[in-house]
Amino acid sequence: MIIREQYRGCLKEGGSEEALQRAVDQARKSAQRRIREGELLCVCLYRYRQMCFLYYEALEPGMKPEQFLPELTPFLESWPEEDGKTPWAYMYHIFHHALPDEPLKWEAERAGEKTKVGRIAFLYPEKLFSYTYWHKAIVDEGIHAGDKYQCIALHENILFSYYEEPRTNVNLRGDDQSISQALKGWMAVDPESHFDRRKAGGENFLVIEPVFLVDKRTVLD
Repeated sequence: MIIREQYRGCLKEGGSEEALQRAVDQARKSAQRRIREGELLCVCLYRYRQMCFLYYEALEPGMKPEQFLPELTPFLESWPEEDGKTPWAYMYHIFHHALPDEPLKWEAERAGEKTKVGRIAFLYPEKLFSYTYWHKAIVDEGIHAGDKYQCIALHENILFSYYEEPRTNVNLRGDDQSISQALKGWMAVDPESHFDRRKAGGENFLVIEPVFLVDKRTVLD
């Protein structure tokens, strides 16, 4: 079983960048150790200003970021949630083109050099449910093709998108002949009107800086 997770963190103001970098180096080593021990397949951490975005693939349920990135906890603000406060806010998964298959096959199509890309987008609050509705409709229909490893998650009005290049294009149904009616519906409601491009530097989705990217290939090299 492969469980894909996405989380958002917020760095505390006024902290030492030098101390943060030391913590990041230790966190990278912690993630690498978990990969070597067979608990994780990959861990990708990105940063935009004070915001951090985390994507990882776990091989067992219940794996939380604070378990394998404890070095970063002192540098993160605490989010208030139903069960108390947490350094990592869960991002709700809303979009993908494929479901993970068994680990060996999932990893086999990653052979060779792959670039792990993280992007964010800011939705206008009044457009949040329209975006979510149409993307769920596209997933439920399962025809629209895109990168096998892409997934998009939501926290507040912020989207975090992860994908890999070069892309391995697939769809959920394995159907390359049908035309997506759900995608037609999404295009008809003016996708551009959903994004606050001012916050994203003029883009719908803004590519953000990786802090570290570790996977089985980099750990074993």
